[in-house]
Amino acid sequence: MMERIVLASGSPRRKQLLEWAEVDFEVIVADTPETYPTGLPVGLVPVHIARNKALAVKKQLTSDRIVLAADTVVVLEGDIIGKPRDRDDAVNILMRLTGNQHEVITGVILSRGDQEVAFADSTAVWFHELTKAQIEAYVDKYRPYDKAGAYAIQEWIGVVGIRGIEGDFYNVMGLPVSRVVQELAQFGEL
Repeated sequence: MMERIVLASGSPRRKQLLEWAEVDFEVIVADTPETYPTGLPVGLVPVHIARNKALAVKKQLTSDRIVLAADTVVVLEGDIIGKPRDRDDAVNILMRLTGNQHEVITGVILSRGDQEVAFADSTAVWFHELTKAQIEAYVDKYRPYDKAGAYAIQEWIGVVGIRGIEGDFYNVMGLPVSRVVQELAQFGEL
């Protein structure tokens, strides 16, 4: 039986994935800017942001508990695509992704006291060609403003618009949960 962990994320998708995996957790969130140093390699950006989230939540704790923090970025042609600012930005992001391949990278931090496990998981995603009308309808109905890349794979656009993926489906949802569970099982032995 694993101890109750702290999920340093308000993401309903991460919460749902941990529930599906039957991980005992509670959510504690600290307002943390999702910024990173200029020149940081793209693959390290989500790990850097996740580490800052973990550190901010650890400051709120009175005991040494395992803190799980994650951050997800979408990368197209070497450019990090974050969360859209508004409707127009969401439509423009999806117009860039349509018909193309991009990468979804989730950085994960498991931290307790001085111990830390950090990793990034990457999934390649290929979109079908979507029309601007389809993209606008998706944005208007689902309002994906809190999602990196302006979409959620578990919504309409994932069901209809994604041609294929290579890697962990749940990573695209925001957490490579099977790897997280494996790492949690070994965490006490570090």
